[in-house]
Formats: sequence, structure tokens, C-alpha cells
Amino acid sequence: MGGGDLELGQLLAAAEAAPPGESVEVLANDLRKRFGAERVSFLFADLVGQRLLRLSTQTDDDLGEAPERIDLEGSVYDAVLRSQRQHVEPDGQGGRRVISPVTNRGDCIGLLEATMQNADAAVLAQIEDAAHALAYIIVTDRRFTDLYHAGRRTTRTSLAAEIQHQLLPSSSCCEAPQFTLAAGLVPADDIGGDTYDYTLDRDILHLSITDAMGHDTNSALLATLLVGAMRGARRSGCDALQQAQRAHEALLTHSRALATGQLFCVGLATGTCELVNAGHPLPLRLREGATEVEEVRLAVDLPFGVTAPTSYRTQELQLLPGDRLVLFTDGMQERGAGAVDLASVVWDTRASHPREAVRALTGAVLDACRGKLRDDATVLILDWHGPRP
Repeated sequence: MGGGDLELGQLLAAAEAAPPGESVEVLANDLRKRFGAERVSFLFADLVGQRLLRLSTQTDDDLGEAPERIDLEGSVYDAVLRSQRQHVEPDGQGGRRVISPVTNRGDCIGLLEATMQNADAAVLAQIEDAAHALAYIIVTDRRFTDLYHAGRRTTRTSLAAEIQHQLLPSSSCCEAPQFTLAAGLVPADDIGGDTYDYTLDRDILHLSITDAMGHDTNSALLATLLVGAMRGARRSGCDALQQAQRAHEALLTHSRALATGQLFCVGLATGTCELVNAGHPLPLRLREGATEVEEVRLAVDLPFGVTAPTSYRTQELQLLPGDRLVLFTDGMQERGAGAVDLASVVWDTRASHPREAVRALTGAVLDACRGKLRDDATVLILDWHGPRP
């Protein structure tokens, strides 16, 4: 069964007219109508990235059974997510099974899977277009429904974990002409207060990574103060130094606890990075053409919330095209995680997308700690491509 080019405007209009939880159904109907697609479903990963949850359409759902959960590691789905390439194979019934990545600006939202009899090159290209359109639809729809948030919780989520998760950006990866970044946070059994954050303005990329003192709900509440103060300052036009001062004042005023952190403002036109280091572990850098990973030697100011005369300093770091900058919290280095040679893992994954390098680093720490972290382990990787021509 053939089909014309994807009518994006009509598809978006139909998705908007439907309830936000039925966008996959709208897309599935479009694929059935144009290509005779069957068994259309959307799969997305749980919070810890170990399992996939299959969101089947109403037509293909098996009599209201519980959503299928699939182990991600070693599966064909894992291969598609890693490669970001469409996969096609026989479905065992004379048709073809097509799996396409659903990705927006480097953020792997999930996978679109369908079976069909006719899957020539033109049809496969349009399935890829449909998956790309679905990414934008889901990014919009998840503002209005908890369907996708709830589906990612395959285990019970504590109050501290819920607070911590809501502090993070909605996407752990972002791609732009000048850079690619990815981040990952593996929470301790007793939440340790880590956060990362980023936002892209017209001329500046803002980055931060923080580690609030303590564990469980207290550390999550402290992280809330910290992130709220920095975001409020950033959104009112403050630079890295002013953001750091606001965070410090917030902890002095509303808490008696401490936090470490690093804040970066990267000029997109120059690669010049202005930063503040508040008692945080030093970053790693792999420069294009270098033979080893180096530690970036930064001056270290006191952590946020120290009740002593203190002031923060702006430091400058020049990024060059091909640089990979790795930020992390002390949970990536201390206790059982100390057995991991972070620099070696960074070197071994130098050719990988930052998304995969993050997975390798956090996975190595999890393995070293035998899956039981005593402190949150967080890493953020920035690849600098250079100013846009």
C-alpha cells in the first residue's frame, strides 16, 4: 500500500485536536491509512535507563493488558537508540518490522515501532519523518499530561527522588551547530542532592552542576533552593558570578547547609567560557589531537552557604573546536566509585557521542559500586564544535 508525502500540517492539526495522551494513536492512524502499518507503538525508557515501556495504540493493545516492559541492555532497541539509525528486519509473518528513533535536538525521547507489508526506501524515509514529527508532538504534549512521566517510573519513587527529578532539565541532551551536550544523574539509594542544568540563549550557553550537602529530602530541598536561586538570577540576565552570589545568599538566608557547584557561561560566537568554581571537583578536558585527558586547573572558591567572609571570582576558560569538557560531582570519585579511572573512560569513549560517553561513565561507577551508590553520581559532557560559520 503506497502513500504520499507526509502532510505535516495535517498531522500536527490532528494531534492538537486529540487529547494529549492520544498523540501516538493519531500518528498510528496516519501510518495505517497511508502504508497499511500494523502493531504501531511508541517505546520510551524508564528513569534509570534500564527498561523500555511500550505504549501501544488502542487498536493494537492486547485487551487492556499492562504495558509491556522490555530490558533495554543488549536489545535491538538499545542498538537503535545508540546508533540513532532506523532498523528494519523480517517480522516472521511475511512483513517487515521497522524501528525508528524518536529524537529531538539530540534528546532520545523513545522509539517508534511498526510492522508493514510494503517497506521500500520511500516508505522507510517517510516513517523516519513521522518519527521525527512524533518527537515534536510528544515534547509538546508532555506539558499537559503525566502519561509519559508516570510511565517512566518502573519502581516506586521517593519524595526526595521526585523533587530531584523535577529540578533537572526536561531533556538530558541537546545538540546545536556550536556544541553537543549530554548529562546523566544516577541517584544514590538515599538521594544525595546532585543537580545539573543548562539553557541556551541567543548568544550564550549556560551550564551548571551542583552537589547539595546531606541526603534524602533535606538535600533535595537544599538543591531546590540552589537551583531556584540560580535560575532566577539567570533569567533576569545575570552572569555566572551574579548567579553564584544569588545561590550563596539563598543558602545563607534560608538554610544552614552547604553546596558545591560550578557555573559556566559559554559565548557561542567565541568559545570563551566565563565560570565560577564553588568548591567543586575539577573538570576533565580532552583536546582534539591530544594524547591524554587532562584535569582543568581552576581556582577553587568556598562552597555556597559558608558563613564566612567570602567572594566568588570569575575565571576564564577558552574552548577550542574539538574540545570535550567533562563536569562531574564527587559521587563519581569517592567511596566505591574511586576504583573507576574516569580519565581512562573519557579517553576510551572519545569517539562516542556525549550521550554514550555519559552512559559509559555512569555505568562504570554503578558497576564499581555493585549497583548501590552511597552518593549521587552526576556527569555532564560538553563537546565544543566551534562558532557557527
